[in-house]
Order: sequence, then C-alpha cells, then structure tokens
Amino acid sequence: MHGYGGGSYGLDEPKGLRDRAREYALLPLRIFLGATFVYAGLDKLTDSAFLSADGAGSIGETMQAVRDSAAVPALADLALRSPEGFGYALAIGELLVGLGTLAGLWARLAALGGALVSLSLWLTVSWRTEPYYYGNDLVYLVAWLPLLLAGAPYLSLDALRPGRRRGRF
Repeated sequence: MHGYGGGSYGLDEPKGLRDRAREYALLPLRIFLGATFVYAGLDKLTDSAFLSADGAGSIGETMQAVRDSAAVPALADLALRSPEGFGYALAIGELLVGLGTLAGLWARLAALGGALVSLSLWLTVSWRTEPYYYGNDLVYLVAWLPLLLAGAPYLSLDALRPGRRRGRF
C-alpha cells in the first residue's frame, strides 16, 4: 500500500510521524474555525444591542451603514427587511456551523455554511476594508475552503458514521 509521501507500508505497519502529521494537518484549522464560530454565534445571541433593528451596535445599524458601499447591496437590503430575524439567523447559523465543525458532523456541509456566512459578510460588511487583507471575512472564507474540500476524516463524528463513503457530504 502506498502512503502519502510515496513511501509504502503494509496494513499493519505503523505510520510515521510525517504521515500522521499529514492526516491531522487540518485539525488545528477545524478547531480554530469551529471555536470561533461558536463564540461568534453565542456572542451575538447574548448581545441584546446586536439583535435590534436600530441603535448602536445593532445588526440593523450595521447593515444600514454598509448598504451603499457593499459589493452586493441586495444582501444588505435582504437583512434590512427583518434585521432582528436576520441577526438571529446569522447567530444561530454561526453556532450550528461551529458546533458541526468542532464535532466533525457533516463537516463539509458545516464548512459550506461557514464559507457562505464569510462570503456574505465579506460582500457587505468588510467589502470596503482597505487594504483588503485587513478585512477578516475574506480570510475566513478562504480558511473554510480546505475543510469544505477535505471534510473531517479524523477525530470526528463523520468518521464514525456507518456506511460513510469518503468524498461525500
């Protein structure tokens, strides 16, 4: 059987440190993104100012402020139809994405959700950040992509699901 580095080892041969490192390379990213999204979701759900239609620190005020400078103003308009509802949807979405990522449950679906949240925020809230690398939403979007592609094959609930086939959601 061929290993990751082109070397070969039998089914009962232990893998080397390099092979183990490759297998678990995405685990720190998974833990960071999962914990960050859980924290972001809980922070929003416990912040009464954020979950308001108007006022300092509210989702309504934020979307109103970025509406004209957003790459896709229609996204801000959608949020402004029901700022409180959008705020709850965003917070619960972040919480579910974070929990799914940490647990490795439907990891690719969770990563897709994280990427979509990050993309939406990049196209609205942080679109005009200059220089672009100061805007964290773009970095989060790119960080979700390896997890979207690879899933969570190790130390995850996905790995324990019976009949799970590699390469599928």
